[in-house]
Amino acid sequence: MTLPSTYADRNCSLVRTLEVVGERWTLLIVRDAFFGVRRFGDFATRLKIPRAVLTSRLKTLVQEGVLSRDDEAGGGVEYRLTAKGIELWPVVRTLMNWGDAHYSPAGAKRSFRHERDGGLLDHEGRCEDCGLVVPVPEILHEPGPGFEPAPGSGRHRVAEATSTPRRLLEPILTSHARSR
Repeated sequence: MTLPSTYADRNCSLVRTLEVVGERWTLLIVRDAFFGVRRFGDFATRLKIPRAVLTSRLKTLVQEGVLSRDDEAGGGVEYRLTAKGIELWPVVRTLMNWGDAHYSPAGAKRSFRHERDGGLLDHEGRCEDCGLVVPVPEILHEPGPGFEPAPGSGRHRVAEATSTPRRLLEPILTSHARSR
């Protein structure tokens, strides 16, 4: 649930940010968009989110310029992170790192590598091999030591694609996804 619009200190940047991305479904949608999910039906299937909630969250993210909505010639729709949305990567990465540290005793759920040299990225997104802070399009994600696929998730193309090594933002192509 978003903060009430009458929040006493709504000029605060943190309050405004939380109004846009402070709800858990919203952050999970953004996370999955980084992992290449683009279609309504794929978000719904992967997140097991109620369709009405997903519709509302996607609409807000598009209105706020975090996602773009691209209507395809065949009637499909794709949601893509905008430059503004991609700027959220350090926040998403930091929250995932914090969760791994406190709630994943077997280790990180996902590992991130520099596509150019294969070096692992540290918690700040710096390549341990070349020392560069790696831009999002050059980041590979792969299952980490603590990765455990959700029961039954391997049967869905999106779950399979997000659990195999691939570049961030690389679209997951599904021909059977329902779109909105």
